[in-house]
Amino acid sequence: MSERKVYLLGGYQTDFKRAYQRNGVDLKALMGEAVDGALGETGIGPEEIQVAHIGNFVAELFCGQGQLGGLFAALHPEFSGLPATRHEGACASGSLAALAAQADIKAGHYDLACVLGVEMMRHTDAQTAADNLAAAAHIGAEGEEAQWMWPWMFDRLGEEYDRRYGLRYEHLAAIGETNFSNARTNPNAQTREYRFNERSFTRDDDANPVVEGMIRKQDCGQITDGAACVFLASESFARNYAGRRGIALEAIPHIAGWGHRTVTIRLEDKLKEQRNSPYVFPHVRGTLTDAYARAGISGPEALDVIETHDCFTTTEYMAIDHFGLTAPGESWKAVEDGVIRRDGSLPVNPSGGLIGGGHPVGATGVRMLVDACKQVTGRADGYQVEDARTAATLNIGGSATTMVSFIVTGPG
Repeated sequence: MSERKVYLLGGYQTDFKRAYQRNGVDLKALMGEAVDGALGETGIGPEEIQVAHIGNFVAELFCGQGQLGGLFAALHPEFSGLPATRHEGACASGSLAALAAQADIKAGHYDLACVLGVEMMRHTDAQTAADNLAAAAHIGAEGEEAQWMWPWMFDRLGEEYDRRYGLRYEHLAAIGETNFSNARTNPNAQTREYRFNERSFTRDDDANPVVEGMIRKQDCGQITDGAACVFLASESFARNYAGRRGIALEAIPHIAGWGHRTVTIRLEDKLKEQRNSPYVFPHVRGTLTDAYARAGISGPEALDVIETHDCFTTTEYMAIDHFGLTAPGESWKAVEDGVIRRDGSLPVNPSGGLIGGGHPVGATGVRMLVDACKQVTGRADGYQVEDARTAATLNIGGSATTMVSFIVTGPG
């Protein structure tokens, strides 16, 4: 079963700049835009889809809506009666949906799966949004003193790096500046029209105000309305699909490796359990090395591009050394040396990531797969990494509670 290849036939991302509900678009219509966009991009007919997996975190809190499988079934007459399942793992919800679809394909249950991620959040005020998203923490057991739960949590991650290895804010600011810069050339990025000045990525409290601790405004990912959809297929379906598209099967990217781990929910417990490891989060490192091993590669030297979780700059700072770009605690070297820039030796978040591109929570993991697919097939519009053939994703839910990584390999 583990030897069955799972192919990525392509997908679609909505415009993360749009505030959908403010403009009269409801959750069902947002889901429909992503699915119809993916059908149009790939030439797949709705009648060909055999199963659906939907990633979403908090539609009940933001939209008062559950039963998203039923919303999916309402998108097309051909969808009524299909098995459709909603998956929740905070910010990793979309990747959990993709894992479930991959398992369906590998097991031979289905030949074509629709993976859809969706979230609608921008119609609420900031405090309500923050309170809703706090559901991914251990409510009543942590963060009770915080006004903004997740900036507070990821400030603590930065504090842990500072305690162990030392951490300079300039390196966090450079990550944020890089991701906002990358977003300018992504036609679907939420911040593509944002403009900054020479003080925007400094400790200037007016230009870059403090949110919690070391986390400032430009260190934060965006609250976003958005959806993304990607199709996963068996080898037999992909072969037939390639034939009718007039391309070789080898031209279709596939999932070469994956990793998935879940640990205890409370951040303090994670840090206590793992204090003897050189990695701040060894379970994140393990997720990535699992993905490397399944893909048959030894580490980041085999990668051409990374799309990683950067809900805050401290999250990407953690991801850099956990991917193995540097030794533990030395992520600053990859920042200073320009390794992670789009023209660097291993670009990270050329899409803009969550900071520049936007973060519709349940859709982020699916969006990462769509971008990985685009990158390895040379179709990433204005943010293409030259000669990219192998891409990695890292999607994190909560305070690094749920981790999922995929390695996607394209033609060449």
